[in-house]
Amino acid sequence: MTVKPRWNFSLPTLDLTARFWSSETTVMMLFAVLVGIGAALGTFVFIKMIQFATALFFGQGSVALGFMGGAYVILVPVLGGLLVGPIVHFIAPEAKGHGVPEVLTAIATRGGRIRPVVVLAKALGSAITIGSGGSVGREGPIVQIGAALGSTLGQAFKMNERRVITLVAAGAASGIAATFNAPIAGVMFAVEVLLGEIAIQSFPTIVVAAVSASVVSRALLGDQPAFSVPPYELASPWELPMYLGLGVFCALAAILFVKVLYLFEDIFDDWKFPPYLKPAVGGLGLGVLGYFLPQVFGTGFDAISQTLAGNLGLTLLIILIFGKILATSLTLGSGSSGGVFAPALFVGAVLGGAYGQIMHSIFPQVTALSGAYAMVGMAAVFAGAARAPITAILILFEMTQDYHIILPLMFATVVSTVLAQHFEKESIYTLKLKQRGLDVRARRDANLMSAILVNDAMTPLEELTTVRETTTLAKLTAMFQESGHHGFIVLNDAGELFGVVTLSDLERALENHQADAPVGEICTRTVVTVFPDETLDDALRQFGALDVGRLPVVERRNPKRVLGMVRRADIVRAYAHAQQEKHSAQHNRERMQLEAAAETKMIHINLAASDAAAGKRIKELNLPENSVIVAVQRGGRTLVPRGNTQLQAGDRLVALADADVRAALFEILQGTREEE
Repeated sequence: MTVKPRWNFSLPTLDLTARFWSSETTVMMLFAVLVGIGAALGTFVFIKMIQFATALFFGQGSVALGFMGGAYVILVPVLGGLLVGPIVHFIAPEAKGHGVPEVLTAIATRGGRIRPVVVLAKALGSAITIGSGGSVGREGPIVQIGAALGSTLGQAFKMNERRVITLVAAGAASGIAATFNAPIAGVMFAVEVLLGEIAIQSFPTIVVAAVSASVVSRALLGDQPAFSVPPYELASPWELPMYLGLGVFCALAAILFVKVLYLFEDIFDDWKFPPYLKPAVGGLGLGVLGYFLPQVFGTGFDAISQTLAGNLGLTLLIILIFGKILATSLTLGSGSSGGVFAPALFVGAVLGGAYGQIMHSIFPQVTALSGAYAMVGMAAVFAGAARAPITAILILFEMTQDYHIILPLMFATVVSTVLAQHFEKESIYTLKLKQRGLDVRARRDANLMSAILVNDAMTPLEELTTVRETTTLAKLTAMFQESGHHGFIVLNDAGELFGVVTLSDLERALENHQADAPVGEICTRTVVTVFPDETLDDALRQFGALDVGRLPVVERRNPKRVLGMVRRADIVRAYAHAQQEKHSAQHNRERMQLEAAAETKMIHINLAASDAAAGKRIKELNLPENSVIVAVQRGGRTLVPRGNTQLQAGDRLVALADADVRAALFEILQGTREEE
């Protein structure tokens, strides 16, 4: 006889597990902690690798190459390049360069998926580069390492695209938080640079990851700020115009940095030479430069600290501005691995230090010491190069733990960002991607207008009603009444742009008893125009600044030749069309994913009155196995089909069916074996 147990001691393990995995918040918080801890440990190991490589190349190297005397430093970057080149070329090409563009590419084109081998290749290649004197920073590699860690975890647990991208951003934020002891700046870097927007679904995950990384890194590396500086502050309100000038110079330096860096990259890319040897060639140029300017070797944090303390002379500071830009361009342009964050801080520090010394010598009573300008310059150059003013402001505050200089810091940083954006739309992280045809901004709804040209939205001239400058006001009145428009383009006798006349112009003229005046006397002669190759984003700025409802579109080479007009309604129509196309593309991607997951094919069937299924209920149809009707589109609405749903002529059926039953499905529904 079988005795049944009186008590059930089974624990609700499966139920708890199911609840855990079904909770978005719980799952992402757990993985945020894992990513943060992993990024912090990776940062610790990476820093130790750099220290080991530095001791190997410059410590043991000075012994092995002692016969060269002080000139041994010329060969050290060459040796590093000989090791880095094969790693990047043969193991992981994504490890080339400064890392962040590759993360942006993964987010924009691969759903955040990054190969795990990138972690190893990036860490090893960057450690060798920095340790052998490469003029790069460690934050770019750590961002890529953290992002790759987050991506690997997301892929390993079969997460969807949105979760993987969130973990990629969380890993990047953790890297910044760990390496600079700056969790707030790490979060803003991920949001401002990588994602481009604050999303309530991803923000908590990124914050938890950055906090976790900071806690672990402080336990391993200490809780000291990256730079120790005197308590600088705004000496006088009269000092703000000087920080305005500093912001202008920082913007120019940021643009120069970006242009020179990618110029050298283009030169090396076009050079017909074994790519795995190019880093050694760049290392040779760096070694020669570093022999005369040793401050350009490595991350340059020691030189930054000396600049903040005001210990470097004016001449040396000015030379280092251009020397560091050249050194970084040689290192990264030739194919080595490292970040641009630290070089941008270096350039900003020496530029600000030089500018501050000059200002203090001229206005000693109302200016702070040069170190204050060096601090502000660090943030301003990085913000101008990366177009990340919030990150720049916060990271400098966290790296120095000095709040006193915050007002001039914010002022100069914003000035630098705005000016740099005006002269060069792309940042140091996005310029190369744009040259490759990838616009990471195009994935954001707010910037959808930047992907549409005026030429694609405007109303052509042949479809417009225009008036001549000699047209009478009586005729103009009739034209307004007949057309219902509120403005017309005015042309001269040669058919060229003369001005714009609006209904307000006509009403004003009639009130002033100018009924006998021709249109040419009452119209607006000074007209703001747009070109057909400009984007609607540019046109919208003109609309907002001038508060007008229409802008003539003219030929760029001949601004008097009118091509058409762009109106607010045209922009709204173009935006709606672009949104529709975007949603259609998203729908197609989701459809293909569904078909792949279900191993079926989605088909569409239009029912006519003569078709076999017209007038029947779905339960009356003998549908073949491995086929299902998933939607019925009727009269602009989408119905969820049920057994009692009666099909009607004009319905568009959406069905999933295996390949071997598709013909049978068509025969049942339409009475024919032909597929649409």
